[in-house]
Amino acid sequence: MAFRGPKVWLWRWRRNPLKRQADVVEAWVVLGAWVFTVLVGVSAGLAVSRSVEHGLAQERVEWRPTVARLTEQAPGSADTNTGAISGERVWGKVRWTAPDGSVHTGQARVRTGSAVGSPVTVWTDPQGRLVTRPATASQARLQAAMTGALMGVAAAALPFVGGRVLCGRLERRRMEMWDAEWALLGPLWGRTTG
Repeated sequence: MAFRGPKVWLWRWRRNPLKRQADVVEAWVVLGAWVFTVLVGVSAGLAVSRSVEHGLAQERVEWRPTVARLTEQAPGSADTNTGAISGERVWGKVRWTAPDGSVHTGQARVRTGSAVGSPVTVWTDPQGRLVTRPATASQARLQAAMTGALMGVAAAALPFVGGRVLCGRLERRRMEMWDAEWALLGPLWGRTTG
């Protein structure tokens, strides 16, 4: 591979008597596609990241821990050697009262062998429905950044692919023009003077 030098990077923009109108159009298409790709990717990534972080922050504010009571014996048994319940968790049926006074039931993770009436901490939304524990502030930042990055790349793929397709069409058109000119001028080069 030969060393090309610094001017090769901007070859589409240099003055050249052999440069055609198609070369200029391709240069502008490539520049526009790259600028649009970066702008769309960054804008979409930041917007999605802010939206996810705002949603997770709202969950931290609205979702509350609630004490629920186990309504039936949890599967499994307590550790007979120590008398303590093992740390393994299983699904158990629980009941809790929502802030509006309505009683709800659902499934929650409880320690194996827990007795009926054992307290279990569950997380509920403002309507009293079971939800997962909300993400901490640092978990929310990480999740928002990862989601924003993924969506930014996905959004940037559209103008990038569009620019590549357009450049491919311009390349095919240029090759067709060269073929037509070669068909016209090529036979003239084969003649000899005599």
